[in-house]
Amino acid sequence: MPMNVQPIPGVSERINQIRLLTAEVVNKEILPHENLLWAARRPGAPEATRKRAREIRDAIKAKVKQTGLWAPHLPEEYGGCGLSFLEHAYMNEVLAYTLGGAALFGVVAPNSGNQKILARFGTPEQIRNWLVPLTEGKLESGFSMTEPDTAGSDPRSLRTTARREGNEWVINGLKWFTSNGRRADFFIVMCRTEDPSGPADRNGKMTQIIVPRDTPGVNILRNIEVWGQESDHCEISYENVRVPLGNQLGAAGSGHHAAQERLGAGRVYHCMNSVGQMWRAFDLMVQRATERDVHGGKLETKQFVQGFIADSYIDIQAARLMTIHCAERMDAGLDARTDISAIKIFVPDAYHRVVDRAIQVWGAAGVSGDLPLAAMYQGARTLRLADGPDEVHKILIAKNVLHRHHAGESWDFGN
Repeated sequence: MPMNVQPIPGVSERINQIRLLTAEVVNKEILPHENLLWAARRPGAPEATRKRAREIRDAIKAKVKQTGLWAPHLPEEYGGCGLSFLEHAYMNEVLAYTLGGAALFGVVAPNSGNQKILARFGTPEQIRNWLVPLTEGKLESGFSMTEPDTAGSDPRSLRTTARREGNEWVINGLKWFTSNGRRADFFIVMCRTEDPSGPADRNGKMTQIIVPRDTPGVNILRNIEVWGQESDHCEISYENVRVPLGNQLGAAGSGHHAAQERLGAGRVYHCMNSVGQMWRAFDLMVQRATERDVHGGKLETKQFVQGFIADSYIDIQAARLMTIHCAERMDAGLDARTDISAIKIFVPDAYHRVVDRAIQVWGAAGVSGDLPLAAMYQGARTLRLADGPDEVHKILIAKNVLHRHHAGESWDFGN
């Protein structure tokens, strides 16, 4: 069943055009081939299947470029289509209707996030050497921040260090869950560049440094299993890794700020992605309810299933409107920290509930590889950890509310 996307009253004509064009590609070019594209990713898939899938992917990418929607996260001078933050957010809810669809629009994590960091903070030389080849598909990249022995929810505690020796940085540390670790030609590594023995609250001492994969001392130890399957997230040790000082990305000590800037926008995009996938799960659930006969009637006649439909509708509407409100505040340059934390908590949990109901209605098929629901379920649970655990964001919300109260103001829910 194709995605039903109609113009939204009250938004710009350009946003509506982006959504409609995206839906056209999803409905006409991706969904009819989705099962083949999934099959080609599975271990042991025949070469003929992989070859046909590559041909289809290339054809879809050409169509995306023809419609002017390629690489929405990048400005036009770097080969993207230069969408604004809000335009990109609205696009994501349509694009995410199909799992893996973003890659066919030139948005592939962590490359897309690294491209944005390089475009925002990179020197002309770094843009020439790393961003341009990355955008052209000649290089792959990884993002190396998380460590196994420090709390991922507290980036101030990172222990990987980079010390100056002459014209070089010397990096030592252990990272894991480095995304795209096996394929990456270079990594953006978060390091503590000053006073590594100092207090953990010294955020300003974090610096991001570009490290080519083939640099001596970069040791890829293993791929980390995620949900029982091998992933492209790697554990990497950096042992006396030497790179030029010019590989520093942005000002010294700006790494924490750069990472938070990346994560803030990423949280909104992830939530809009979640809305799109909830939309797909909802449509699949309703389709199953209207087609499946059980105990003397269609599933749609059962009050339990009617309750599932109503509850999922409410979850999706609430998640979508919260996220759009947050995106509008960010697009307007307003302080959206509380809103970001709120959607980061609510949307993945709502996503989890919506997919769980869809699986229940589909029964055994819901947990099979024939449908995208099992992958969605795992993704929803992972999002409650990714981009900061829920508990940390709840603390931030409470602090912001209490701070305003102590300043003599109650919370204004209209702004």
